[in-house]
Amino acid sequence: MLILISDKFDSTLPGLLGKYGQVTDDPNRAPEADIILVRSKTKATAEYLAKAKNLKMIIRGGVGLDNIDQNFCREKGIIVKNTAEASTTAVAELAFALMIALPNHVTLADSSMREGKWLKKELERTELFGKVLGILGMGRIGTALAIRAKAFGMCVLAWHPDVYFSDFAEIHHNLDEVLGMSDYLSVHIPKLPDTKGMINKERLAHVKQGAYMINTGRAEVVVEEDIVEALKSGRLAGYATDVWYSDPPVNSPLFNAPNTIFAPHLGASSKENMIRIGQVIDILISDYVKMKK
Repeated sequence: MLILISDKFDSTLPGLLGKYGQVTDDPNRAPEADIILVRSKTKATAEYLAKAKNLKMIIRGGVGLDNIDQNFCREKGIIVKNTAEASTTAVAELAFALMIALPNHVTLADSSMREGKWLKKELERTELFGKVLGILGMGRIGTALAIRAKAFGMCVLAWHPDVYFSDFAEIHHNLDEVLGMSDYLSVHIPKLPDTKGMINKERLAHVKQGAYMINTGRAEVVVEEDIVEALKSGRLAGYATDVWYSDPPVNSPLFNAPNTIFAPHLGASSKENMIRIGQVIDILISDYVKMKK
């Protein structure tokens, strides 16, 4: 068996997987590979997959599968897996860090100090305690974020199309209702045909005036131009994102918007999470090998 590690994973992964056969990071060997491991950088399009003629399984080290042509895989009988459970803590912690950083002006305070400025009066902070957090997408990461928000004394609401009860949030099935009640909004919605562009100008009109929005889900869920307009008008007090239309972003209008914090898709990149991802991949390959016997 040949396992191709196509993107960057923890350095211990090749040694961990060596018991299953040969492990390589040479992309030119994709046509020989039985299993290919990808993160977000590799785009497993139909063209890419068609060249991997020996492929039996592709594993995404992370949550989203939008960089893998799943229809092609179904047609060819290629097993598609991800490591969703591994990334929960890492992404939830980043979302919470961004939610703290925005109202505390952490990045502006730092950059202005380095420029010799003293903006003590200008940088007025607000607290998370007692504020309402609206979580859009109450899966593993949304639930982990809710637990952390509760610890900070926040009131937690959540919207999810097929979640009806949670011990950690008050579930609402009217999205606009959650938008209108929340001081903070955290986006954890996957990229699907019916979620693309769902946070648009019309929907943003329902957002509570002066709310903050954090996106560690998928960039395509929001319309960037409409986010910029909401920031300039004050409808949104701030926007922080770790996700982009492309990695890295090209000519994003967000770079000209006020009150923003940007990260280069760091959500799943903690050292601890990379080790967990490797452990989940090991289990997935082990299960596959047992199934083939």
